[in-house]
Order: sequence, then C-alpha cells, then structure tokens
Amino acid sequence: MSPAGVPLVPPPIYSADNNNLQPFFVLHQATPTRKSTGKICRRIDLSSKTSDANEKATAEGYDDNARLKNFRFLWSEIESTITDVLRNVNAGVFEKIDEWVRKSFHAIRVCWVDPISAIQKKIHCPVLNRLSFDSAVASRKLFTALVFTKNMEFVDDIITFVDLGVHLRTHGCHVANLTSLDFSSKNGVGGCLKTLLRQFLMVGIDAPDISALASWYTESENYGNPLVVIIDNVERCSGSVLADFIILLSEWAIKIPTILIVGVATTVDVLRNTLSSNACSRISSCEFTLGTPAERMDAIIEAVLLKHSGSFSVGKQVMSFLRSYFLHHDGTLTLFVRALKISMAQQLYAEHLSFLLTKIADEDSKCFGGESILSQETVVKQALDLPSIQRFCQSSSGDDVWVCGWSKLKQFRNLWNSMVMCLYEVGKYQKITLLDLYCEMLERELCNSKASDHCQLAKDNRQSSPDEHLLACLQKGGCVHRAIQIVRDLSGAEMAKLLKRWKILSRGITEIHEKVKELQSLVALEDKHSKRDLNEATRKSIARKYVHENKDKSALNEKVAIFLECMVRDMKPIESIPFNEIFFFNNVHTLQAALIGDPRRRIQADLLESRNFLKCSCCKNGSGPLPSMHDTSIMYSLAQEHGDYINIHEWFNSFRAIVSPPCSQAKKRLKLSPSPKKRKSSKEPGRRNDASIQAEFCRAVTELQITGLLRLPSKRRPDYVQRVAFGI
Repeated sequence: MSPAGVPLVPPPIYSADNNNLQPFFVLHQATPTRKSTGKICRRIDLSSKTSDANEKATAEGYDDNARLKNFRFLWSEIESTITDVLRNVNAGVFEKIDEWVRKSFHAIRVCWVDPISAIQKKIHCPVLNRLSFDSAVASRKLFTALVFTKNMEFVDDIITFVDLGVHLRTHGCHVANLTSLDFSSKNGVGGCLKTLLRQFLMVGIDAPDISALASWYTESENYGNPLVVIIDNVERCSGSVLADFIILLSEWAIKIPTILIVGVATTVDVLRNTLSSNACSRISSCEFTLGTPAERMDAIIEAVLLKHSGSFSVGKQVMSFLRSYFLHHDGTLTLFVRALKISMAQQLYAEHLSFLLTKIADEDSKCFGGESILSQETVVKQALDLPSIQRFCQSSSGDDVWVCGWSKLKQFRNLWNSMVMCLYEVGKYQKITLLDLYCEMLERELCNSKASDHCQLAKDNRQSSPDEHLLACLQKGGCVHRAIQIVRDLSGAEMAKLLKRWKILSRGITEIHEKVKELQSLVALEDKHSKRDLNEATRKSIARKYVHENKDKSALNEKVAIFLECMVRDMKPIESIPFNEIFFFNNVHTLQAALIGDPRRRIQADLLESRNFLKCSCCKNGSGPLPSMHDTSIMYSLAQEHGDYINIHEWFNSFRAIVSPPCSQAKKRLKLSPSPKKRKSSKEPGRRNDASIQAEFCRAVTELQITGLLRLPSKRRPDYVQRVAFGI
C-alpha cells in the first residue's frame, strides 16, 4: 500500500524474508464494471450470468462466522451419513474377505508343528512338520485377494481400502496399507519394504530387512494372527518392483504368514500383464467385487437427499448438473460429494434465512437463540418477501404464513420422498438407478385437469382402458414410465412383496399408506380365490384356468399401475412449495463457476474491485483508483484505459499522479507560511520522490506479469507492455 499522507521512505530492501510479492487478493464477489468517460479500447466485462449484485446485497449484514458455524454443523451430519453409507455398502464384501483371510491363514498353519510349544521353546520361526514340508516348499504360494473396484478413478478406492484395513484390524489381523506410490521404480523393493516394516514394527528402519519382520512376528503378542498387506491400486504400481515384492513375501510365506490384498480396477488379466511369469506362479488368487459406483451413488442419494432431507437439498437444475458431472467424470463419488458440499456452502452464503436449516430438528420451529422465531419481526418480514410465500398466501398474518407454510413444506417433502422410494422399489426389477429416477421426478410439471379427473376415477375404482391412463405428462421411455410398465407385468407373488415394501415406506403418509393397504387386501383376496380355484381344478380345464388367472392378474396390476400414475401426476414442482428458496439450492451457474473454475476472470475481478473485499475506511469512498489502494490494483485499473499495448511512460505518469498527487494551493501557502507554529502543526508530508514510486511501479508490473495478465516489453517495442487477458 502507498496511501497518501505517508512520510517519505526509501525503497524497501529485498531479502529472503521480505520477498513476499502478494500479487493479488482472492475475493468472494465482484460488482459490475464501473462506467468511465476516459479512453477505453479493451475493457473487461465483469457482468456475470447470475445476479452477483443481488446475492451480495442478500448476504450483506450477516455474520460470516455464524454462516460458517451453520455450515460446519450441517455438513458434519451429511459427511458422517455418507461415511456410514459407504461402509455399509461394502460391509458384506468385507465380511467375505475376512472369512477368506481366516481360511488362508488356517491353510498356512496346517504346515506348523504345535506353534504354542514353539514359542515356549523360543524358536524364532514356525516349524514345519514332515508331512507338509515337501508340499509347502514346493508350492510357496502367496494367498492374494483381487478386489475389483470398478472405478476408473482410484480416489474413491483410497477410503475403501482404509476402511477394509480398519475392519480387518478389529477382527485381530495385523494390517499394513500400502499405496501405489510405495511401489515406484525410483525407490525399488526396499522402499515398499521400509514402509511395510514401519507400519508393522512401528519404528523407523534405515536398512529394511525382512528377517526383522520374522523376529517381530515370533513375539507372543504378535504371534498367531495373520499379516495382511493391502495395496490400493495394482495398475499404478511398477511391475518389476511389485514382482520382486511378491517373490520376497512368497519365500517367507511359511515363516511369516502374509496375505496380500490388491485393488484391481480393470480385469483379472492385469496381474498377468503387469507381473513376470515367476511372480504370477507365486500367487494363489481369489476374486472379490465391490459395489459399482452407481450402486454407491444410489445409496448416498437415498440416505442424504431422501432419508436425511430434513434440511438441505438441491433443485432440479443443480441435480441435473450434478448427474452430468458425476457421469462425465467416470462415476467418481468424491467429486460428487465435493460438488454437494460446495452447493451447501453457496446456499448458506447467498440465502439470508439459511440459519433456519439448523433448526429443522425442532418440530415447532420456534426455538432460536432462546427466543421465539415468530417474535422476531425481521425474520418474519424476510420470510414474507420470499416469492414462494407471496404465491402461497398473500393475505395472511406472519404467524399463519409461517406455520402453514412450514407444515406444507414438511408434508410435501415427506410425500415426495416416499413416492420416489416407492418408484425405486419398482425400478429395482430392471435396474433403474435412483439417480436417474430422482432427476426425472424433479423435472416433472404440474398435471392438467384431465389427469386430475382421471385420478378421481381411479380412486373410485372405475375401470378404463390402459390407453386412457397414459397421458402426455408421463414421458414415454423415461424411468417413471418404465416403472409403471413393470408394475403391469409383475406376478402375484412379486406384487405382494412390492406392496409390503410400499407399506413400510409410506408410514406416516396417509395419501399413500391407506391406498396401499386397500391394494394389499385386493391381493389377499385374489390369492384366496386362486387357492379355491386350485381345489376346483379337477372340474375345470387347464386352458380356462390359465386364462382366468391372467385376466385377474391383469386387472389387479392395472389398479396398482393406475394408483402409481395418479400419485406421480399429483406431485407438485418444488418451486410451488413455501420456503423452497431456503432449503433447495438451484443456482447452477454459481456451482458451475466454482467447480469448473475461471481463475483468470476471478483474478481480474478481484484486482478491479479490491475495495469491495477489503472494506477498509480509506478505500470505501470513490469509484476510481485511490492512493490507498494496492499498487497492483491501481495499475490494473489504469490498464483498462489502454488497448492491447500500454505505453510504459504514460502508464507510469498516471500511476504517479494517483499515488503522489500534487499539493494544492492551500497546502503550498501553508508550507510557505513564515509562522513556525503553523508549519509545525501541519501533518501533511512532502511529495514522494520518483525513486520510491518507480520501485512500486516495477513491483506492480512484475506482479501482473506473474499472474499472467501482462507480457513484458520485447526488443521490437521496448516502450510498451502487452495485455494478454481481456476477460472471457
């Protein structure tokens, strides 16, 4: 900074401790570009696709610490939910791996002779009996589990294999987690062996030796449990180093019962293509398969956006973008979770009533800081300004709007979530993913009057032709349409199981629960008739009985399909629900900017609007460059008045005129006053010399060059610098 009125100081001395350029500031928002009457050839357009000014005005006046506290509280709950869901998805596979580890360890111990007595006699390695000695030496097999992750990106598998190691440790195994970086050709087999010994022995090893691990295993507290080595991604390992490591472990497989678990993202042939034939002959493999990314994604959506939907959620535009983002990145869950986290942070920052997200657990929604929320006139007034509340009830008191709107919101979310889960239960018969179904349900529009009339006919159990039921509001070929067709083709036993599952999912939802119970009674009655027809089968022909059963099945399935159609058509869009602006984040443009990023535009906006972020008292007044601003911000603001090339001499004169303005006539007369008291009381410093101004000018030019916004003078035009960035 070089504010006006600062005493003259010599140029700073650049040393190792003082060489901190601090080229720019990263700000949160940028206001639209100011208008100027000066000469402008290439000016940056900072107008955003979204209304940044409105978001900034909305967030202005609210405590950032409170928003940060709310964000940490809400995200900690969602993050713990995601962790538990992913652990439960892999729990079955982890149990199978643990069972296989026990069997493999038992197969190794068959070769031992009375291991307890061997320890008591202080024998430093297991002793082989004579019957199994020849077979053990001949085979030298290393039991290896191939865990197929089905992921293109290994970032999701890191946490999975860490959880697998924790699971095996809880069951008494000694576990060492190695990464593909440990098997680099630079470090060789000694590097991975050093990491292995460090995790087992819990001490640093300068000269790695496998015999140290054998001595450690013979200790009484370590003996008798398998040693499991987990490698998260075998494709990224150096083939020669991994082959040497496997051969080394196989040679000590009897004395050190080591079991290897490797992650495989492609096919089983990866080991044959990566390892040498000698290393492949030392492996006795077994295959396990983790859940697919789509299955894990469905589990996360069910737990976070449906069952954990009391607070934050996303709208249809954001959800559609998240789906595309997930699919375009090869089903990487980590990126999806990060995008969801950014969405929550942006919602809490932009929405001034976002603190209500932390109060959802309170049924009455009254408790806030020891006071009633309804007693706070500011909160009620802000809630009444929401477009959804204005559409919901235009002539009601604040309390009525609050209570009724809150009740409508909770009722809609419970009904909507239950409906989606019921459709997902049907879609499981043809592997319809919950992600696709969730996105399609968000995009549904209000049904027309024909659909309402049709639903009333269905409630009265009046029969109609199937063609009359398929209205235009059901998209043919979509997930919902496919689910309805699946219902029409289910058998009697499958229909009974489906309705039983629906009854559990619709608890507390009167609109669905009562109708499901009615359909269950029809299924039970139909089953009773089928049993009676079976007793009378001797008096009827088989052909007539088959036709009668198909006719009854078609009528019952059609009633269930009609009920499902009516529930789907009655679903209202989230935009019509009160308080949807608080709980549903739907600003897809800000999310795209945060994920995809535009660093060059962000740097330029921060330099041009630095006062909006710093909010210092010396820079808040005025719209043009001020002496108190950072030198780099002043320089880049002045660069907007030039074209592709900037004359250095003119640029320096403009910069000098700002950072060291000429003294006014009153100040000159005060300095020339003969009265020493007047001169002493004057606190205005003299003008700065050109040396310090040139030093600051050169420093700012260097910073602009470092950030990639400027190209230094060339030999052809030594008096000009070139601008290389003009916004988007």
